[in-house]
Amino acid sequence: MGRYVVRRLVGAIPVFVGVIVVVFILTTMVPGDPARIMAGQAGNPETIARIRKEMGLDDPLHIQMWNFFKSAVTFNLGRSYRNNMDVNEAILGRFPATLKLAVAGMVIAIVLGMTSGIISAVKQYSILDYSSMLLALVGISAPSFWIGLLFIYLFCVTLRWIPGTGTGNGEFVYLILPALTLGIRPAALIARMTRSSMLEVIRQDYIRTAWAKGLGARTVVLKHALKNAMIPVVTIVGVQMASLLSGVVLIEQVFQWPGVGRLFVEALTYRDFPIIRGEVLFLAGLFIISNLLVDLSYALFDPRIRYD
Repeated sequence: MGRYVVRRLVGAIPVFVGVIVVVFILTTMVPGDPARIMAGQAGNPETIARIRKEMGLDDPLHIQMWNFFKSAVTFNLGRSYRNNMDVNEAILGRFPATLKLAVAGMVIAIVLGMTSGIISAVKQYSILDYSSMLLALVGISAPSFWIGLLFIYLFCVTLRWIPGTGTGNGEFVYLILPALTLGIRPAALIARMTRSSMLEVIRQDYIRTAWAKGLGARTVVLKHALKNAMIPVVTIVGVQMASLLSGVVLIEQVFQWPGVGRLFVEALTYRDFPIIRGEVLFLAGLFIISNLLVDLSYALFDPRIRYD
């Protein structure tokens, strides 16, 4: 397994380098001059020119790219243009809030998705099957920010069950709506994958043998069928977890959640290139690590899988 992990990490190097190049090109092409934004409306040309020189924006593009590459490799991404805060500190300071939201959303997604997927597979072509798959289709199709706005209107404005948006004083009640909104789409994907994988497994001969031996429904479904149907589901869960960490931008903005997603929106507004670049590289690293952990978890569900 150690050799496999090393090979995967080495193979991730070209991907990370490609991300660095793409991030630099895209942020360079973004309209707007950060020096002019920092100088404000009253900034004169001399002040703007001085700021551009201090930030290295007057250097040739290949020099800027090389400096950015060195800073990315050494994890020294500079300081924010907006508040002069270290990029690493700014991202890591907001990351716990995002991680809390993403984990809560993933727990909701796994519980709802796997439960509905198992029920749909066991009760194929029943009312429960059609209903759960219809809800899954709605969950995949409906935009997350739209669902979030509906939840705010229903539970905060109309019913007043939730005090409002933000985090309050850290009360759990403020986490419910954003986590539920964030978990709906992955729950729908997990439900569909669980159903299709379970349907493929429960038609196997060993499942029919388990039924013929008189084993209980819980033992057959959960111990024999579900365990062997988990590999595609684990793949979806791992990918969606990484997607949740990077896809919280809209949800955090809708619910005023102080995480890295909201920090990213603020950085885009002020053309804060160090923060933008740092966040993209940070999320790319999370994707690489998440995919590696998903691959390594396969052996837990299927002992036939080896990494030697």
